[in-house]
Amino acid sequence: MSLDLDRAWALHPQVSLRPEPFGALLYHFGTRRLTFLKDSRLVEIVQRLPESPSARAACAACRVPDAELPRFEAALVSLAESDMLVERAHA
Repeated sequence: MSLDLDRAWALHPQVSLRPEPFGALLYHFGTRRLTFLKDSRLVEIVQRLPESPSARAACAACRVPDAELPRFEAALVSLAESDMLVERAHA
């Protein structure tokens, strides 16, 4: 699966994000899958997705440098592949 950074994304409606000292926990109530986010910037990006016009804009709002963008893109792809993230219909 690929994730287009220029499209709008959000947490799946059945996913809950719980902040933790190490980052955050994502729990999918449909699949019962638990995911640990250990990077505070990734947590911030995921939290900004619903209000951002695109995943790239969420990364920019979190001041992710271009050199680090591929790492965050890979993390977002992984979240989308595990159904934690879904593409939003409209930005």
